[in-house]
Order: sequence, then structure tokens, then C-alpha cells
Amino acid sequence: MPWERPLADWPSDVIQFRKVPIGPSRHLVRFIVVDGVTFALKEEPREVAESEFEVLRRLEVAGLPAVSAVGLADESGREMAILVTEFLAYSIQYRRLLMRFPLGPGPYRDRLLDAMAWLLVDLHRGGVYWGDCSLANTLFRRDGDKIQAYLVDAETSEIHPQLSDGQRAYDLDILVENVGFGLADLGAMQGRADAFEDAVQAAEGVRTRYLAVWNELHLEPELSPGDRQAVRARIRRLNDLGFAIDEISLEPSSPGGDAVRLRVAVANRRFHVHELERLTGLVALEGQARLLLNDLREYQAWLERDGSRIPTEVAAERWLQEVLEPSLATLVPAIGPGRDPLQAYCDVLEEKWLLSEAAGRDVGLEAAMKSYLAMGAPAPEDASGVGESSVALDIDWSGGFDSEGMPG
Repeated sequence: MPWERPLADWPSDVIQFRKVPIGPSRHLVRFIVVDGVTFALKEEPREVAESEFEVLRRLEVAGLPAVSAVGLADESGREMAILVTEFLAYSIQYRRLLMRFPLGPGPYRDRLLDAMAWLLVDLHRGGVYWGDCSLANTLFRRDGDKIQAYLVDAETSEIHPQLSDGQRAYDLDILVENVGFGLADLGAMQGRADAFEDAVQAAEGVRTRYLAVWNELHLEPELSPGDRQAVRARIRRLNDLGFAIDEISLEPSSPGGDAVRLRVAVANRRFHVHELERLTGLVALEGQARLLLNDLREYQAWLERDGSRIPTEVAAERWLQEVLEPSLATLVPAIGPGRDPLQAYCDVLEEKWLLSEAAGRDVGLEAAMKSYLAMGAPAPEDASGVGESSVALDIDWSGGFDSEGMPG
């Protein structure tokens, strides 16, 4: 699909070239901004570009976490083509993310490694063999009190009806090795003497995380035929992990035996996303949706403090009008257009929890909002405050504050 007009002919107020911090790449990557939307243009051999374009489009259709492919440009007689993808909004590259926190291990790095393990689980469940799993080929986006990882580079990826155990194991080995190299390189840049040993240990932790999640999803416990509580507990556990339930089956574990084996088929990790959208119309990430639903239910309980019962749909409408929308109206001017307002509100909820834990009581949303804004509404993906204040470097929303940043 050739370009309809040369890039040089586009007016400067419509298209702009932009520098975006990324990791190392085997191919030339340029970034342009068209009508406020950033696109990445990667030049690579035509066959590679066509394959990567097809893989990314299929990942998008399947709802898997990856950047969106929007076009493929080539020219007759040339062996190279240009793959066009939309740059992931509100995302951050791992070097930039980890360089903003204290050196070495910590809660935020743990969340990042969790995200890598979850990404590979999601891809493998979808029959995707990545082939070049690494921190450099991944973008990260904060998701409530967690981090969501997105596949960026699919040059070596393949899609199959189902992956064999051998394919999964080999892909996992590649991930562990590449994560180790990436963390060791970052540690060397930070001048840490224990960088290599720490990186190896951390990378092996990704394997442990992956196997734990995979085994949880494929667990088939034996239980008595009438144990409905065990079935409910299994469903709740999977829902808590973010998975909606597709199918439940109970099969005899052995001929003539009393026990049955519980098998649960799960969909993508969007259980809380769908519930939040059903109740409010809001579209959020899974971790954000979980925190927002908890906040909605807390507000519903407060509305029912006199003993009255309020339908969840009514409570959701009041929460939107009386809590979320006024909060977002306060936050948006403070965070600017480059930040995700829903994530900023989740940060306020985390601040509320921290302040309440320190005070031994619920301090309320207003106090949390004032505290968050007084700190400058910090976030690791916000580049505006770098070099101006150290507070954005020390906050770890996933595990609380560092000791120096603890309130009161």
C-alpha cells in the first residue's frame, strides 16, 4: 500500500517529526505527529514488514496487548517497506521508567517484571510465539496500582492455533535471558557493582511469575460433586486475577469415583473492564477498572449508611456525577494533556489509602486530592518535572512511598 502523498508535501501544521525516547532497534524508526496523534515508522525488509503487520493486526483483533498497526508503505522495485504503528498513549519505555526510581530491586521493578510475565502468558494463551521477548521490545503503561506491558516488536512473532509446551518453554527462556541482559545493562549504567548478579536473579523471577500464573489458569482441582462453594471460590479467584469465565465443566476424575474434576475456561483479562463499562460507560485498563469499581462500591456503601438499599446502577450514576467527574475536573488542569486522567484519579485513591493507613482512619477523598496536588501530581511517565523536583522519582504507587516520602 503506497503513500497517497509524499511526507514532504504534508503541511507543517498537520504533520510534525518528533523525538520519542525508545530503546535500541535493529531498524531505522522515525516518529511523526499527525493531527496530534503520534505514529512510529519503521523501515525494514518488505517480507518482514508484511509479516509483522499481519501479526499486529491479528493481535489487535484478538484483544491482546500490543501496539496497533495502521499501515504498510512500500514502493515498487524496492526491497524495503515502512511499517506504520500508532504510538501507545501514556506509555513509557523501561529504561526511562526504572531510571526514575532508587537503584536496584524495589516494588516498582517487581511490578514491571510481573507485567512482563503476564504479557507472555496472555500471548501464549492466544497462540502467539513472540520469539524476541525483551524489555526493549515492550512498552509499559501504568494500570491502577499495577503496570501493563505491551508488545511493540513482532518481527519474529508467529501465531498458531495453540503453542506446544516446547514452544512456550523456549519463548520463556528467551524472555528470561533478554530481561537479564536488559537489567544488567541498566544496572551498569547506574554504576551498581552487583548489577549482573542481581539482574540474573531478577530475570529468573520472571520465569517463576510466569509459571505461577500459567499453572493457576490451568489448575483442575478435584472436589466433591456438591461442593458449590469450591466452584464459587475458583471463579472468584480467576475474577480477582482479571479473567472472565467462558465455560465451567465438572467431569468425573475416575470411572466410578465420587470426586469430580473442575475445569474452567477463561477469556481475556478484562473482567473488571467489562463490569465498569456496563455500569458507567467508562473505558479503562483492567487494573484501573478494579480500583474504580472498588471506589464505586465504597461510595454505594456510604450512600446506604442509613440502611436504605440503592441499586448499583443508580449508585454508579451518582458516583460518576458526584465523585469522579468533579475529581477529574480538578485533576486535568494539573496533569496536562500528556497524562491519563483516570490513572491520575487512581493515584489519588492510592494516596488516600496511604494517608488513611498512616492516620488510622479514613481521611477522605478531599484530603487525598489536596496532598496529591501539593506534591505536584507526580507520575513516572511525566517528563515535565524531571530535574525540577525529586518527588516524582521517589513515589512508588504500587508499594507505597519510600521512607523519605512517607507522610507525617
